[in-house]
Amino acid sequence: MTTTPLLAALHERLAERAEAEGILDVAYRVIDSPFGPLLLAATPEGLIRVSYAIEDHDRVLARLAEQVSPRILEAPARLDRAAAQLDEYFAGRRRRFDLPLDLRLARGFRLQVLEHLPSIGYGTTESYASVAAASGRPTAVRAAAGACSHNPLPLVIPCHRVVRSDGSLGGYLGGTEVKRTLLDLEAAA
Repeated sequence: MTTTPLLAALHERLAERAEAEGILDVAYRVIDSPFGPLLLAATPEGLIRVSYAIEDHDRVLARLAEQVSPRILEAPARLDRAAAQLDEYFAGRRRRFDLPLDLRLARGFRLQVLEHLPSIGYGTTESYASVAAASGRPTAVRAAAGACSHNPLPLVIPCHRVVRSDGSLGGYLGGTEVKRTLLDLEAAA
């Protein structure tokens, strides 16, 4: 379906009005990245989801409608800051994200792991075993790996910096080539 200028203007007006009236629970937009389109979604509390195309953006939005609220609308303005910071990161000009985050999609040990990951410095890595220990459960290495694989905010919460104890990459939501490229990008800075 081709969007006409009138339809686009009406959509923008709807998004502005929903935001102003406080009835826009989840705003989203899609940005270009070196790895294809990325879906960004935010609640009024902060960024709640970053999704690679491989995850199927429509399915991600449907899950957000189930888990957060069905009041979802493409409203790019709420995500301008996140989009700008991701662009800076991909250009090698940003090492740490400074965004409000909504972590309600993670609970328990997964949340503890996600809260630890930003402490892994840009250009460095940490093993899944180290992450498990730093998150309070040293024997929960597989659970730490699972928390990384279910990270709702890849890139922003740097699960790509977690590798196996032998130094091999391990898995990554965006694929191992994306993980390798991100680590190479950070190592080159």
